[in-house]
Amino acid sequence: MLTLTVALLALLCASASANAIQARSSSYSGEYGGGGGERFSHSGNQLDGPITAFRVRVSRYYIVGLQVRYGKVWSNYVGGSSGDLEEIFLHPGESVIQVSGKYKRYLRKLVFVTDKGRYLPFGKDTGTSFNAVPLHPNTVLRFISGRSGSVIDAIGLHWDVYPSTCSSC
Repeated sequence: MLTLTVALLALLCASASANAIQARSSSYSGEYGGGGGERFSHSGNQLDGPITAFRVRVSRYYIVGLQVRYGKVWSNYVGGSSGDLEEIFLHPGESVIQVSGKYKRYLRKLVFVTDKGRYLPFGKDTGTSFNAVPLHPNTVLRFISGRSGSVIDAIGLHWDVYPSTCSSC
């Protein structure tokens, strides 16, 4: 009986340690922006692979819309239809390690910084600044969430480890 109890206790401790290790790899930054719009999340898109490109629609004053490519699959577009659409692709194996920007009721600027030293800016340089980085080492931007309507009202940034295998990337 004592052996069974010790074995069960050891199994529970090992399981708790594995869960604690997993929990320490992910973190969240945000939400940056105003309080309007409908909620969106790309949490399921991360299963298609790492972030490989961004499409951002910008107007004179705001980030109007956003679409992210995960692996080779584009997420649903969120936001409005006015303004100019800009598209930037990451290099193979390149990841976003920092996101900064500005907001004032709505998202006004986004800058994605990669582990290859590239700065990918979108939008206008006005409003309250934010700077988001992952809490844990060796983690990257895995997906985004936020709120949108006719513009991007707010954005949240979700960080985790780079996927170890991605056959569709």
